[in-house]
Amino acid sequence: MTSSTLHKSRSAERALHLLDTVVTAGSISLGDAARAVDLPTSTALRHLRALEHDGYLDRDPHGMFSVGPTFLRLALTSLREGPAAHLTTAARPHLDRLAETTGESAYLAVRERSRAVYIATAESTRAIRHVGWVGRTVPLSGTAVGTTLTGDGEATVLRNTGGVEPDVAAAVAPVMGPDGTVVAAISVLGPSSRLDDTSTDTVTTAVLVAAEALSRDLRGPT
Repeated sequence: MTSSTLHKSRSAERALHLLDTVVTAGSISLGDAARAVDLPTSTALRHLRALEHDGYLDRDPHGMFSVGPTFLRLALTSLREGPAAHLTTAARPHLDRLAETTGESAYLAVRERSRAVYIATAESTRAIRHVGWVGRTVPLSGTAVGTTLTGDGEATVLRNTGGVEPDVAAAVAPVMGPDGTVVAAISVLGPSSRLDDTSTDTVTTAVLVAAEALSRDLRGPT
């Protein structure tokens, strides 16, 4: 490999790491992005500007970077036509029913290497609700969704409060594929003030029913 080719490879790797950092954060400043990937601010800015120029990132008047239209178009195309397309299509009615039953936002997440990524949602109709996590990734470690995706598929609901965002509670159950492995996780996310002990039974039952119903759909007729 020539020095020129090696330089281009490293440059592309840095740009991808920065893009991943922005996607994971949702919105992030130049300084925080540079520190996250251990790059000088000037180098990070050069890559971020290139990604912004091509539409992969947007930058607001305060200098905060977030995903741009090109990235969103590619992500949506992948969800509609990629390997997850069948999963998201099958999950749609179950997410809608779960959101209606619990009054909170329902999500579908899958494992992506060392993180969990949310790929579909049915939003709550309440004025104060949890929204905006489609496309977002969270760690597998220390989160209910991560524990579910890396578990053995036991039909239980895990609950967590403040694992990723303060004052947000989650109830998560595994979705099993035809081969008996965990392929996704269905969850309900909402303000912890509403997802308290008094709502535990209702939410737990609804999440478990949705996960088991989607698992049956993925298995197909027996």
